[in-house]
Amino acid sequence: MSAPADEDERNDQDTQTKRRAPRARRVPKTRAAQAKADAVAELFRPAPITIDPDVANLPFQARLAAWFERRGWQPFPFQREVWTGIPGGASGLLHATTGAGKTWAVWLGALAAYIPEDTRRTTLPAPLTVLWITPMRALAADTARALQTAVTELAVPWSIGLRTGDTPSAERARQNKRMPSALVTTPESLTLMLTRANAKDEMKHVRLIVVDEWHELLGNKRGTQTQLALARLAHWRPKLQVWGLSATLGNLDLAHDALLAPVKTPRVVVRGAQPKTLIVDTLIPETIERFPWGGHLGTRQVGPVAAEIDHARSSLVFTNTRSQAEVWYQALLESRPDWAGLIALHHGSLDQEVRQWVELGLKNGQLKAVVCTSSLDLGVDFLPVDRVFQIGSPKGVARLMQRAGRSGHAPGRTSRVTIVPTHALELVEAAAARWAVEERRIEGREMPDKPLDVLVQHLVTIAIGGGFKAPDLFDEVRTTYAYRNLTQQEFDWALAFVERGGASLAAYPDFHRVTRDADGVYRVPREDLVRRHRNNVGTIVANATINIAYMTGGRIGAMEESFISRLKPGDVFTFGGRALELVRVREMTAYVKRATSSRGAMPQWAGSKMPLSSELADATLMMLARAVSGVYNEPEMQAVRPLLELQAKWSALPEPGVLLVELIRSREGHHLFCYPFAGRMAHVGLGSLIGWRVARDQPSTFSISMNDYGFELLSAQPFDWETLIRDGLFSPDNLEHDILASLNSSELAARRFREIARVSGLVFQGHPGQQKSARQLQASSGLFYEVFRRHDSGNLLLAQAEEEVMLQELDVERIRTALGSMSASRLALTRPKKPTPFAFPLIIARLREKVSTEKLSDRVARMLADLEKAARA
Repeated sequence: MSAPADEDERNDQDTQTKRRAPRARRVPKTRAAQAKADAVAELFRPAPITIDPDVANLPFQARLAAWFERRGWQPFPFQREVWTGIPGGASGLLHATTGAGKTWAVWLGALAAYIPEDTRRTTLPAPLTVLWITPMRALAADTARALQTAVTELAVPWSIGLRTGDTPSAERARQNKRMPSALVTTPESLTLMLTRANAKDEMKHVRLIVVDEWHELLGNKRGTQTQLALARLAHWRPKLQVWGLSATLGNLDLAHDALLAPVKTPRVVVRGAQPKTLIVDTLIPETIERFPWGGHLGTRQVGPVAAEIDHARSSLVFTNTRSQAEVWYQALLESRPDWAGLIALHHGSLDQEVRQWVELGLKNGQLKAVVCTSSLDLGVDFLPVDRVFQIGSPKGVARLMQRAGRSGHAPGRTSRVTIVPTHALELVEAAAARWAVEERRIEGREMPDKPLDVLVQHLVTIAIGGGFKAPDLFDEVRTTYAYRNLTQQEFDWALAFVERGGASLAAYPDFHRVTRDADGVYRVPREDLVRRHRNNVGTIVANATINIAYMTGGRIGAMEESFISRLKPGDVFTFGGRALELVRVREMTAYVKRATSSRGAMPQWAGSKMPLSSELADATLMMLARAVSGVYNEPEMQAVRPLLELQAKWSALPEPGVLLVELIRSREGHHLFCYPFAGRMAHVGLGSLIGWRVARDQPSTFSISMNDYGFELLSAQPFDWETLIRDGLFSPDNLEHDILASLNSSELAARRFREIARVSGLVFQGHPGQQKSARQLQASSGLFYEVFRRHDSGNLLLAQAEEEVMLQELDVERIRTALGSMSASRLALTRPKKPTPFAFPLIIARLREKVSTEKLSDRVARMLADLEKAARA
């Protein structure tokens, strides 16, 4: 099972309906700022079509051969296979490693297939023929540049367009008059195109749809939205070809079936010829404490990382959260002040112009390093980058391989990623990650099963874009893989919900979003409902944000409202690598000025910490099993050997087939430490479940702490844990009932329903510049949740919320698997006198949640001194 995406994978995806408050007052730009703005504008300005007559006189295959020869390339067999498949009318999924040449395989195959001989010398661009769907803004801009390069150098009279949430209005207006030959867009922008009354006519010449980085869309509702759009286009264009590009994916069959289910053309799977050479190493710290705690080795590694960056032409420094990116950017600048202007910061909350300036700087080789998040994870072609650093554990094998591929991003080049541990136990994960990469133990992606909120949104989209007849659309929706098991009853409920608002909203005209005319065609009856739907298209549900702008003019980016609401005028916070002082908040914009102090509060973006994937967890346990046998072959394992030997001396080491449980008594009470290695999210549920089962028979209160390796239960009174475990405490029987009873399931479902309410259109997020606050959205969705519970208990969106809580938030299937493994494993129950190296991080995680006048670092220092004294004894 894959680890859920990090913050920018959840929240930094492109959306056409991105809200913006009115910008701060503009002042004349400096010469440098104007140059930056002009460079960014070039991304969207269509290139003039210029044809080299000498090249144009050659047959296309000859042009292509000469083009490859000039670049010193040799086509790979998988590229030739695609070049044969597309002209042959096939659809397919191309799976190859990052940087292997997937883009050229599909794009050049499309050009070879769709450029008739008699139009190769004309300068009149072809109508919209290819739709290229990408999941992220940075990837979309880079893809458009790559496609444009090919058509220019190959003398192909095609125009290339880019349409995302960042596309200027002037360029959109030009596209509305005449679409380019190939349009690079996103799932949200494609859905918006389907809301046009003339959408079918605009798409009548489309022959190929390319879905880039399909593995990133597959596992979320954006992928479901893409499937529905493909079904609509395949319905209009029976000969439509669809090609998906994918890398770092474990369940290729599911990816193939989900993408191509509605396609009527022949289907193939093309695999890359050879795995790309990928080097995974670790920056091992000079000193390693035997009692680690999260983040302890984080910024201590800044000096060594800076030294490594010095030896590279250009580097990417990946972090898993935006807060960590801000910290590392500041730390690198403090370590190397001479790098000012040579290193940059990139994450999804920064303004569009800032992000695109950084991307251009990387491509042009002007930046020595960029500290970033997953906003630069996907397919961007940064050839100058030759080093990639991963700060902390990658948490998943696929994520590590994806990020490694940002270096040496070209066919035949070697990619290298260096893991920088933030605490000692991550050295074990680093060694495990390298082994998993070598063995290609890559996570699969699970996809949503017929999410009704996405279907409800789609019904309104199609009703706006020309209307639909219910039987026809039902058949069309069922051609998608996501809705292959959709019942007529479920479809009828969704249709009734958008037509009449369901059982409890029938009296409110705003929820009568579609009506059926005399011909049986469903359409949206009012223009205000059309505008509202278009402004809220998409499945990305992020927390409400507030724009950050200088008092003198110029937008810096956007921060989550929850963070800004805790500040008062005069407070200093760090954002975008700058120390800023809050002046005032007005109309969803926080106006700031440069702060004199260099230190301030660090923004904390919403989003849970990523759990360890099942594949990486299994690899980590395997490394620990080798340590049990005295095998420390890897340099990381040699470095962490004293810690592991102390763990084995005081207690035991976890390993496959052995469940380690530690019982410790302290001044705080009685501790149970259990190490299933099921990941953070599963341990949240496991800790609550085990505590509830014990308290059900013997009333008690537990404090719970968890991390990727295990969980802690702290109680005032002792328990006979050995007997409880032997009597079935870890049994997976009655799991759903027990886990819902052990948690505030009603609150979890209500919170999940907020997202469903936004996607399904129940909650209107506001027009551009007038978006509602998080509190307003929460109140609105909460009201609907309570109304449905009391007066419409059969509402299927309620059932969807409960199902998503079980499968996604609680990860119940992983909990079930963990309980099965725990029950079947040999129990290694130990009673250490002191907290062990594995227990210590759990204790610190619990202490962090407590409000105390005593600084955590001071308390940790005393605890460490006590433990080190005991270790030496």
